[in-house]
Amino acid sequence: MEGGSSELQSIQDAIRSSDVVENRIELLKKLGDLKITKKSELASLADSIFWEEYTCLDLSQCMLNSAILQVAAKHLESDTSNCLAHFLVLGTKASIWCGKHLKMTLMSTEESQEEEHENLFFQLFLDLLSFLRACFSALARYPVSVEKMTVDVVETFFDEELNLIKDSISEIKRIQSFVSEEVVVKVTQEVIDSVIRLCGAYARALNWESWEEKLERDKTDMDFEGANSMNHVINVTKCTIEKLCEMGFIAANNGGSLVPIINMSWKGVVTLLQLGDGVLATKVNVAALISNLISLVNESIRHAAEAWFSSLKENISVSEARKAFLPVKFYLVNAVKISSLYPYQAYLVQSEITKCILMMSTLKISLSNEKLLKTASDVFTELLEKTSLDLLIALLNSVQVKRELKVEILDYLFGEGSCTNSVAGDPTTCGEALPGERTFLIGRVSLFLNFLRFSLDLDDDVKLGIAGKLGWFFDMLVNEEVYSSILLLQVPVLYGSGKTVEVVRQPLFSSLLNALQIYMLVVSSGPAWRELESFLLENLFHPHFLCWEIVMELWCFMVRHAESGMVSGIAGKLCSLMKLVASTESVLVADSALRKVARSISIILTFGAQSMVDQVYMAIVRDEGTQLSSVMRLALFMEGFPLNLLSDKMKRIVTQRIITDYCLFIENFDEKSMKSLDCGLFGAPVFALSASLQSLQISTSDINVKTLKFLVAIIHNYRVCEDQLMKDQYRKLLSETLVIISNMKHLYASLEMEKVICELENLFISGPAVSDTQLYECKPDLALFMAGLAHMDIKEADESSKISALWDLYHMLLGERHWAFIHLAITAFGYFSARTNCNKLWRFVPQNAALSYDLTSGKEANLERFMSEFKVFLEKETALLTITASSDQLGLLVREGLKLKEMFQKISNVVVETAECDYMEIDGEKQAMEMNGGKQSNRKRKFPDGIEKGMELLQSGMKVIVDSISQLQQNDQPSSNELPDNFLTTFSRLEAEISQLVGLAGGD
Repeated sequence: MEGGSSELQSIQDAIRSSDVVENRIELLKKLGDLKITKKSELASLADSIFWEEYTCLDLSQCMLNSAILQVAAKHLESDTSNCLAHFLVLGTKASIWCGKHLKMTLMSTEESQEEEHENLFFQLFLDLLSFLRACFSALARYPVSVEKMTVDVVETFFDEELNLIKDSISEIKRIQSFVSEEVVVKVTQEVIDSVIRLCGAYARALNWESWEEKLERDKTDMDFEGANSMNHVINVTKCTIEKLCEMGFIAANNGGSLVPIINMSWKGVVTLLQLGDGVLATKVNVAALISNLISLVNESIRHAAEAWFSSLKENISVSEARKAFLPVKFYLVNAVKISSLYPYQAYLVQSEITKCILMMSTLKISLSNEKLLKTASDVFTELLEKTSLDLLIALLNSVQVKRELKVEILDYLFGEGSCTNSVAGDPTTCGEALPGERTFLIGRVSLFLNFLRFSLDLDDDVKLGIAGKLGWFFDMLVNEEVYSSILLLQVPVLYGSGKTVEVVRQPLFSSLLNALQIYMLVVSSGPAWRELESFLLENLFHPHFLCWEIVMELWCFMVRHAESGMVSGIAGKLCSLMKLVASTESVLVADSALRKVARSISIILTFGAQSMVDQVYMAIVRDEGTQLSSVMRLALFMEGFPLNLLSDKMKRIVTQRIITDYCLFIENFDEKSMKSLDCGLFGAPVFALSASLQSLQISTSDINVKTLKFLVAIIHNYRVCEDQLMKDQYRKLLSETLVIISNMKHLYASLEMEKVICELENLFISGPAVSDTQLYECKPDLALFMAGLAHMDIKEADESSKISALWDLYHMLLGERHWAFIHLAITAFGYFSARTNCNKLWRFVPQNAALSYDLTSGKEANLERFMSEFKVFLEKETALLTITASSDQLGLLVREGLKLKEMFQKISNVVVETAECDYMEIDGEKQAMEMNGGKQSNRKRKFPDGIEKGMELLQSGMKVIVDSISQLQQNDQPSSNELPDNFLTTFSRLEAEISQLVGLAGGD
């Protein structure tokens, strides 16, 4: 219906003068039908529409207010630029009135005559929400107002409308008794969307780059209009962000049906925080927003953990786990986005963030420990593991957070006495649902592994910080509460990238190695590499087997995959380290620093290229003939240096050198020669040959019957020797010679073997040395020797001293009741039985054989029982293969861990005490005597210059001769055959004598 201003005026007058609600409703309908085009008339119309604020809720009043909304909504689509404030005032009053009556209606329990009124009220409520959406859309069509009155109206409108939406969300479960929940959610979404769009339009309409300048200008020059506009936009956006946060929090607590509201509210928060070039966020408590999201994560995790751990009756399905963890992922994703935008504000709540992430890491371990929750742990890993770490990475990678603050966070997570206890007792986390301090410790380890695994996402400062925490990591691994789980626990791990990511279950130890290897690759070209390399070098001496194994795995991984230049540098550093710890006193001590380095080098080289093996060997023997070189060479051989990986020419040289030295040594073996050499180096050729037999192809013609005579001489000297140090050396030579003979089958056919057997029987059984408890150390190698007797032609009919000695020796070995000796003895006897020509094997078995005793009492022996056990051994029955540890196994590992910790502490104390003396610098012999309690110092006096000069000339001449001989042998020149037969032997003797002279003169 078209009408002019006169008709509009008459309808307005009639509305004002009428007291009958029904009449006013009819007049309002006419007013709604008018087609108004003039701004002045629209403003006049807006003046006539006012909300009826009755205190009582009856049918007619609801109908009247509904009619008012309909008229306002229809004309709101027109050009309301000069009267929009009137419509906003209307919306504000309507929202206040509806909010009050919403609570009153929901509190009412009467259902009779009020039911119709309540239904009409909720329809009015929906109409109001639609009207509010239209108001926000209308606001977006016009520039930001700078008039004080209009600005106040708009800001009040924002506040009241968002309050009403928040109330509707909080009461949605009760509202659905009257109106469909889906309808309310849909209309609410539309209003929220229009608010977010409006804030975006406002922000984009202003020039934020000049904001700081405007604040700094003198008031006389300030652009008041621009400043007021910015203040207005900041106020409404801040209000919207805070209300959206509250809505998201309320929706999250009201159940899964409000997921659309949760999504829209938190996404809206993130969107609005990105507006205004960061200026808007300076007015908003961003830290509180992040804290709210973290609390939602904690609550969701706590709820799931309590529900699952309280009644473990059946497997948690994938769908159930995803239903529990998807909301958590959503909260984390938004927390990551906000923290990335405003990392310093995130730092203000870093304690809450770190506790939350640590709690989640611990939850994963707890889920992995329960058979019925393994599926849940897989889903957790897929959905939450990387996202949770991203939250910490967003905080640590930011340039806005100072380096010392990043260090503080890492110390909080991975430092001694850090946040474990506070997390366990924190009511905001699910500590009560997760059992045991042990689980929290492993949770910290798991979190550290995630940092390693995703270290590619870290900046250089954080990578360096993580490298500095590797010491803490190893300390955690040797903790008795942790290391057993490292060996036994299986955990889900993410593999792949992009769309190919999958969850794979693997032992925690394998996951640990993989994470460290990834970290090694990532930092290989960065500033953290030096820190990592130093850590690996230092921990070559780590006393705990697990940590040492990890270090060796990393060195081997590095050698396999690093570039040749880096590998060469590593080899050089390992050789330098070996030279630093080398000494003659330590070469025969299995746990000495020298032997540990040699063992490490030998293992590492098995994964290196041939050039690396040659490089290390040449570096060690470069000063051939010096004591230091001989010591290191022997240590390497004894620790399994991979001689078989040397180049062919180098291998021939080394083989010939080992055999020549050995033959020369046994030919000149006597008590006088022993006393003339350093105790640590005496017998080095024997040790070298024994250790090299498995790596090198030694010809049987090179090792002849002289070895058997040498063994007899050792036994004789051992019996008569009174010096304890010399006896120890003889005993070691005895063991090594038995090893050599056991590898030389042809020696067992020698006539000298009978004498050897009788001498051994006399030494171990019938002779005066039987009471020598130290001989126990030789029995493992004696067992090897006895196994080789299978290659000897034994005539049982002739009960000679030889066969009697054989029976006695086997009786002794099989009678040992230590589990390790039982294994060695039965292995040797098994090898002997399978190959010997003897038929009366029962004569080799004593009545008191260890395997003859019953397991129950351990007192009754029976030969048949031995044969039964022996048959089982020969059939090689294997133990049950299992990866699931029993409670007894775990308990045993925990006890072992406590014992290892105690031993480690003692070792550490000893190292500290000795270090205080060993590394003290002393000037002058007088001070040295004072440190030795007044005793004469052992420092060597300096020889005259002439003697030292002569020693240098001798060494130089020897080097020239050695090089010439090596060149002849490498080139296989015919002229090398022209050397006299005894030249090499004589030369080796000369070389040995000169080495002694150099040592006496104070040479290296």
